[in-house]
Amino acid sequence: MGTLFALLFGGATALYLYHKRAENWDTLSHGVNRYIGDLFNTILQTNSTLQPLTALPCSRASRQLTTSAAFSTSIRALTLVTDGVAWCSSATGEIHVSISRVAPGLDLTQPVNADIVTGTPMMPNRPTVVLWSRHPTDLHRGIFTTMNINLNPYLLYTSQQREVYGIALVIHGKILSTFSRRMMTEDELALREIRASRLHGLPVEIRIYGTRWPREDIQLAILFGLFGGAIFGLLTMWFFNSRTRTGLDIMSGIRREQFFTVYQPVMSADDQKMHGIEVLLRWKHPVNGMISPDVFISYAEAQQLIAPLTRHLFSLILADADTLKTILPRGGKVGINLAPGHLHSADFKKDILAFSRALPPGAFQIVFEITERTMLNEAQALPLFEWLHQQGFEIAIDDFGTGHSALIYLQRFKMDYLKIDRGFISAIGTDTVTTPVLDTVLTLARRLHMATVAEGVETRQQARWLIDQGINYLQGYYYSPGLSAEALTAWYSQYTPPVQP
Repeated sequence: MGTLFALLFGGATALYLYHKRAENWDTLSHGVNRYIGDLFNTILQTNSTLQPLTALPCSRASRQLTTSAAFSTSIRALTLVTDGVAWCSSATGEIHVSISRVAPGLDLTQPVNADIVTGTPMMPNRPTVVLWSRHPTDLHRGIFTTMNINLNPYLLYTSQQREVYGIALVIHGKILSTFSRRMMTEDELALREIRASRLHGLPVEIRIYGTRWPREDIQLAILFGLFGGAIFGLLTMWFFNSRTRTGLDIMSGIRREQFFTVYQPVMSADDQKMHGIEVLLRWKHPVNGMISPDVFISYAEAQQLIAPLTRHLFSLILADADTLKTILPRGGKVGINLAPGHLHSADFKKDILAFSRALPPGAFQIVFEITERTMLNEAQALPLFEWLHQQGFEIAIDDFGTGHSALIYLQRFKMDYLKIDRGFISAIGTDTVTTPVLDTVLTLARRLHMATVAEGVETRQQARWLIDQGINYLQGYYYSPGLSAEALTAWYSQYTPPVQP
């Protein structure tokens, strides 16, 4: 997640920086276009005022031409033209030079045109821009202007944009740029501009060259990406750890007393009276609310925390022991789930003996219910089961039929109770293969001299069928859900058997 966010944040930063630079480039391009456009427009306005000189002889026109050229830093020379021949220049006076020889690409039929030439007769090795302004009424006459174009000062204008390194004027495929003192062609300047604009009314294109992805932008994007990715990665790790590191949550829940017990009555099939209870552990998380026992017990087993969780369960039962002994008959059964992970732990016997000694003497008959979530180690389990029986405890197979080892338990271990999973009970009265299997399970239990307990009894029909089939004990919502010790006391005082034996 940190890497993904680093890429996204770094990419977003790079795009933001590029967008901001693109805005600056647009502003820069507009500004350069305006300044160069003003230069051309100023010269065109000057030429417009000088157009009447094209009808005068050179002796009368040359003084004003010279004065106009001298007072404009952007003009190298002003030349009067008639029928394509330059006949009077501000620099040399009377001349006779064909414009096609000086600027072969200049179209004199246009009202206004421009071109780039490699040089002029006066300055043959210095490329420049030439501008043509035709007389508004006489199509044979006009003014030919040789301009002083130096693009380097415009780079000063772009100095605030450090990634901009060049400017070029492009006219008819000819290029005058800051990269070379000579005129270049498109093929020679094989660079991609970052912005390009055209002057209104003139075949002049202005190109600005620069680095699209400056090094400082890339470095800044990488820095922001790494920083943001690291922060997001740490936050993600914290979030998932807080969600998935249930081991820490379980220990915290124990310390903060978030776990509590409820007790579900186990009814005798003979008289429909409470014969015992099953202890059920519940967890109310302050953030996630009630967490399913299947979830937190599986986590506890996977993270080897089932032993401290079971010890905490023992302490909760001991806290309710005085209340429970007032409603259970002496020697009443108290079923407690025991996970194989705790059974095989080094402190198992010590935990069991400590719990047994803390109970009111003779008040309860403890039945340890072995779950089938994980496979028992036969070599270790057999002597442990014998030890439990020697200590006066009884053993039950919990949720029989849901795990992979139920028949192995029956074959290899001596069990006292067989608790039938609710999945078999819910199938009673339906046309499924489960009911014949349930008949077989009950027959097998009788032959093995094991008492049977039906879990998940929810309807009168289910209870009646189970009693008729010879079940020993029933447990489920039909009688009562899991209740606190105080609520169980209140339920017991008002209980009336719903099914007669």
